Amino acid sequence: MDIQTPPFLELHNAVVQRAGAPILTVDSFRLEEREHLALLGPNGSGKSTFVMLITREVVPLHREVPPVRFRGSERATLADVKRSLGVVSSTMQDQISVHLPTADVVAGGLYGTLGVPARVDARHLHEARERAREVMELLGVDELAARDIMTLSTGQARRVLIARALVHDPDVLVFDEPCTGLDPEGMYYVRSSMRTLAKAGKGIVLVTHYPEDIIPEIKRVVLLKNGTVFADGSKGRLLTDGVMSELFDVPLHVQRMIAGRSTEPATQTSHSAASPTTSPRSAVPHSTLPRSVVDAASTSSIPCASSAKSASPCVQADENFDDAREEEYFSLVSAY
Repeated sequence: MDIQTPPFLELHNAVVQRAGAPILTVDSFRLEEREHLALLGPNGSGKSTFVMLITREVVPLHREVPPVRFRGSERATLADVKRSLGVVSSTMQDQISVHLPTADVVAGGLYGTLGVPARVDARHLHEARERAREVMELLGVDELAARDIMTLSTGQARRVLIARALVHDPDVLVFDEPCTGLDPEGMYYVRSSMRTLAKAGKGIVLVTHYPEDIIPEIKRVVLLKNGTVFADGSKGRLLTDGVMSELFDVPLHVQRMIAGRSTEPATQTSHSAASPTTSPRSAVPHSTLPRSVVDAASTSSIPCASSAKSASPCVQADENFDDAREEEYFSLVSAY
């Protein structure tokens, strides 16, 4: 008899309050193991609070039926979650103000500290630095290992923080607006790193304002607006002129690019169910990957979330869109 694997995370009637007022309401949400998804929405839409629900930094209102399940458990500890998650955030980069070897900053991710704690003995220090070099090599930043973290460019430092988030071999990586403050070169390498990890079987949760950040391996998009789930479905059906203009409350045009050529997506905004998506297979040589990275990506069926409070609980916009393509990119253009 087959035993169904529970989702990585489930939210059910989850409400987060601040000063007695709700700031995020999620009626229903499932994040499958090794799934790739993007959380997209304007400032103040609830993206940061949603991430803090995932990382257990905030706790929703208590209910008779627990609103959060982590891998099927209602009693998962913060330590359980931290072992399974790696978080990449531009805010952490802003907090780095000490001179440390870059490899030690990466190795510090094993201990939850900025560098390697002084209490670590010589043998474990060596092992931690070797592990740091492994993940830095995977991401193409191993030549920075001996550099002072304070001397790196913003883009280099951001890629180092991705290595730090990966060093303890988490199952899911959360990228919280990872391209903030980066020039085009920095954006290219950060997005390339996300693709490497997604193809290697790591779960990816990307938080962003911009469709440009959504790598081809991400097939599902969750749109947030005014503290609720505005829509949840495939990116081809949601990343359209009408949906994006309604989400951001300004006239926007979405351009879709396929393998170097541009194409114009449909602009229809009918309210119907989004299709399930599948995660892509691994495309990175296993010999270059750390431990569980070599696990193949699983196929998951994503139901469309529905909320009575959502303006558009499930928006469909392009009947002819083929989500199976692996080289699709999106960009937003404002119509001033």
